[in-house]
Amino acid sequence: MSQFLYLVPTITVLIGALTLMFMSMYDRFSVKNFITVSCIFLFIALGFSLVEVTNLYSTLPYESFLNNVLIFDTFANFFDVLLIGGTILTLLIGEHYFQHRSYFKGEFFSILLFALFGMMVIAHANELVVAYIALEIASFSVYIMVGYNSNDPKRVEAIFKYLVLGSFIGAFYLLGVVLVYGATATTNLTQLATFISSHSSEDLILVYIGLTLILFTFLFKVAAFPFQSWVLDVYRGAPMVITAFMASTFKIAIFSFFLRTILDTIAPIIDFWDTIISVIIVLTLVFGTWLAITQQIIKRMLAASSIVHTGYLLLAFIALSYKDGEVLNIDSAYAIMFYLIAYLLSALGSFGLASHIISETNVRVTYDDFKGLAKERPFLAAMMTIFLFSLAGIPSTIGFIGKFYVFTEAINAGYTSLTILAIFATIVSVYYYFKLIAMMYFYPTKQECVSEEFNDKRVSTYAIAFVAILTVLGGIGSAIVFFIPGLTIDTLINLSQTAVQSLFLK
Repeated sequence: MSQFLYLVPTITVLIGALTLMFMSMYDRFSVKNFITVSCIFLFIALGFSLVEVTNLYSTLPYESFLNNVLIFDTFANFFDVLLIGGTILTLLIGEHYFQHRSYFKGEFFSILLFALFGMMVIAHANELVVAYIALEIASFSVYIMVGYNSNDPKRVEAIFKYLVLGSFIGAFYLLGVVLVYGATATTNLTQLATFISSHSSEDLILVYIGLTLILFTFLFKVAAFPFQSWVLDVYRGAPMVITAFMASTFKIAIFSFFLRTILDTIAPIIDFWDTIISVIIVLTLVFGTWLAITQQIIKRMLAASSIVHTGYLLLAFIALSYKDGEVLNIDSAYAIMFYLIAYLLSALGSFGLASHIISETNVRVTYDDFKGLAKERPFLAAMMTIFLFSLAGIPSTIGFIGKFYVFTEAINAGYTSLTILAIFATIVSVYYYFKLIAMMYFYPTKQECVSEEFNDKRVSTYAIAFVAILTVLGGIGSAIVFFIPGLTIDTLINLSQTAVQSLFLK
């Protein structure tokens, strides 16, 4: 029975997706009903995940049935909490957006939960083929959500571009798996780790090539250079709430498997990719920054800035390998996980708030459209400012703490030049983030953007306010809420440490 409890969060999400699918057969259920049922299943799954979040464990349940392809440990549970939490916030923040778009039907919410199910399986995957299947479940669900409104040509363009490029890059993953299997006769991560640690570099040539091809797939999914070409058009074409989901929650799922593979499987040979990752980091930071500066549409600016944040995360990944003979810099793994929390809150908040603002109109799209928002709706402008501060890494926000940890570990690992470039990219980001803040506070409102009798007393507003509070508490939590242990920075770091330590339980 104890083994089954580990599976409950994932199974609950799957049952929720199936329930919503059958509910969608009947017209009598409203969008609000589907959001409510979705949240009920998600809160149940979140509750079971939170019970185990502080426990150090690692198990392979039902080995005769699952054949060790899925692993349930504190590390995967940590990401379960983030993924489920991110999906709940996506639903709550988008509540008004969903209800004011007639094309959203019940099956949409079923697809959203199927996407979450695939992401959770990615976090639990202990086998390359299972990871690919889970990645495709999540990816195809996201493809459908991106192009859900087939009457909008932007949606159709976005889904075709994402589908074609995503399917193409998936072939690289499969080719990589074939090469790895040909060299090692296994696709199980545990057995692959044993093979790598017991063979010399001369015996691992096919493994190096195969893992590099797999790496390309994950670089595409997280939108690193040169695989970022799809981001602006897909993020621009997708419904705003789905853009928020893709930019935050989906990206975290990809990094969860990426991090597990590095720490648990390929740690002895991680230095092999240092040069290529270094080049990718430089180009990702430079190209992403240039794209963000040149955008006039807010959604595209946030999309371009997400490429820059991918560069920061890759900097933390390359810092996992020390230059002084150490195999792993575990502290960098803690920095990665903290930064993922920070980025989840900041990205979900900024994209979600933008969807909240345009939920009844499509007027507020460009920088100019946001002029005077602080005079018209000061509460929303203040929350957007908090999220932009966090994305820019301004002190007192969780984004600043996340960047501080990442940059510190990169310098400790000897990547000073890359860190200086990342700091410069952060300084430049102040321009395009603060440009929006300036538009909201220092310019008169455009007459055509004035919203009459706009009611902000709704679920979406409170959900965004909750995320804004977490963004601030994550930055100065230890100073102002030291009497609430669960909200301190140290608590988040401790949870990250426990999660990473579970990877080394044998």
